[in-house]
Amino acid sequence: MGDSQAFSSGGNAPWLTIIGLGEDGLAGLGDEAKHCIARAATVFGGARHLELAAPLITGEKHAWLSPFERSVEAVVAARGTPVVVLASGDPFFFGVGVTLTRRIDRTEMQVLPAPSSFSLAAARLGWALQDTVTVSLHGRPLDLIRPHLHPGSRILALTSDENGPASLAALLSESGFGQSRLTVLEALGGPQERVTSQHASDFSLPAINSLNVCAVEVAAGTSARVLPLVAGLDDNLFEHDGQITKREVRALTLSALAPRRGELLWDIGAGSGSIGIEWMLCDPAMRAIAIEGSPERADRIGRNAAQFGVPGLTVVQGTAPAVLAGLPRPDVIFIGGGGSEAGVMEAAIAALPSGGRLVANAVTTEMEAVLLAHQARLGGPLIRIDIARASPVGAMTGWRPAMPVTQWSWVKP
Repeated sequence: MGDSQAFSSGGNAPWLTIIGLGEDGLAGLGDEAKHCIARAATVFGGARHLELAAPLITGEKHAWLSPFERSVEAVVAARGTPVVVLASGDPFFFGVGVTLTRRIDRTEMQVLPAPSSFSLAAARLGWALQDTVTVSLHGRPLDLIRPHLHPGSRILALTSDENGPASLAALLSESGFGQSRLTVLEALGGPQERVTSQHASDFSLPAINSLNVCAVEVAAGTSARVLPLVAGLDDNLFEHDGQITKREVRALTLSALAPRRGELLWDIGAGSGSIGIEWMLCDPAMRAIAIEGSPERADRIGRNAAQFGVPGLTVVQGTAPAVLAGLPRPDVIFIGGGGSEAGVMEAAIAALPSGGRLVANAVTTEMEAVLLAHQARLGGPLIRIDIARASPVGAMTGWRPAMPVTQWSWVKP
């Protein structure tokens, strides 16, 4: 029986083998991986991987296409024949394996990983990987590193290309972390491996290999933009025009919203975007759509999202309820502005699935009347938030109350 029959989609053996390849090429592979490459009818991979494995390849070679989905389709079309996909390091750590499992069942594949670039970097530095923040900036915004910039933290960041380290050094310097030690680890595991350290503010490393990982030992200056790990961030961290859910109310609102990993929030009347931003800071898997009628405020939300390291926050400029049609169905909705407009509350309630949560804040009597009416009809906790701040009264100090906030929370049956 030939290999193409042995690897039929109905047989017991997987037809797809995903092999992690290091910079040492074939020398770092075991016998099983080498055997799979040699007998594969088709081998997919980047041009560099195909070159490294060329002495063993007897089947057809296919370099990755752009857009990548075209190559995924080609892999799927080869189902039932022995196929090898060559990947960098660990294919399931920010790798091609994750992409392929969206189309191919895991029972149809075997995976032979190599050490990830993060594992190799930690080994070179002597860092405990379990105590190190790892983040992929490959093809993704550098802003994603911002929430992790805490004094004393250690971060391993995978970059996109030879320009990534310099761009990261600039971000660190501009954010008040210029004294952080930035170590660039290039072409790990191969003959061109190089490890170089500089302070971010003094970064001037030339001719960097496009395959690199950056290690950051975070040191914060007095003006560093450190994002605390709790809800209720300082209002001054946000760019806003006064239309912002204030710090103390925001903390209580996030508590009422009760974020759960991977949920999607609609923030209706988003203002500065503070609620959606803090929602997304809870966990990398959180998702949020900020809905704002003012074009100027919508632009400001986008800038705030980048500065807080959550560039994935979706901003929709338009007025509810009309703009809500066609948006992905939310798990949770917050209404902080515009809730007294006709149809907004009704549209929000209709959009929620069973078990979905809604939290709405009111500072005007009109919006408070809307919340009281809905609470009387549907139930759910209703609270009043009263906050006073100390401020000068002549030569002395007194309490100035802020506008009270009425908050209604509800879970859809």
